[in-house]
Amino acid sequence: MLRRILLSTLFLATAMSSSAWADPTPDAVANMINNAGEQIGTVELFSGPAGTLLRLDVRDLAPGPKAIHLHAVGTCDDHDHGFTDSGGHINPDGNEHGLLNPDGPGAGDLPNFRVDEFGYAWAEFFTSLASLDGSVGAHILDEDGAAIVIHENPDDHMSQPIGGAGDRIACGVIEASD
Repeated sequence: MLRRILLSTLFLATAMSSSAWADPTPDAVANMINNAGEQIGTVELFSGPAGTLLRLDVRDLAPGPKAIHLHAVGTCDDHDHGFTDSGGHINPDGNEHGLLNPDGPGAGDLPNFRVDEFGYAWAEFFTSLASLDGSVGAHILDEDGAAIVIHENPDDHMSQPIGGAGDRIACGVIEASD
């Protein structure tokens, strides 16, 4: 009898893990490229009732803390020129930069993340300052789109205009999922 209960419990746990706990399909994805134009990972975006969840999965970056921001223009075509065509951070209200700034933050400001000693990073961020459809905060997928940009250094969350984050080392155009 005990064996039957254990087997039933194992079957139920397996069934739940394969269906009830499955990852949701992202509402948008950014394929991240480096300055050489090579794909290094993705950022998946999920719409929520109070904002947007971003799931980062990247490789082949220098170890250490990095800044990440939502940029106002959906292009990464100028990878060999530092992704400057993606413009500044999403910031329709004209707030100062920085999550710790009393006159901020801008809608594109996000927390830092860390790349491990093997060049890999996985992180999740949540922002209530922007949404894909503009229903919460700034509109990410507006007429000129948006990009996610990773910088070489961490953001101090105060300095203008980018928190001392340094050069742009990776970029991904945010595109709605099919």
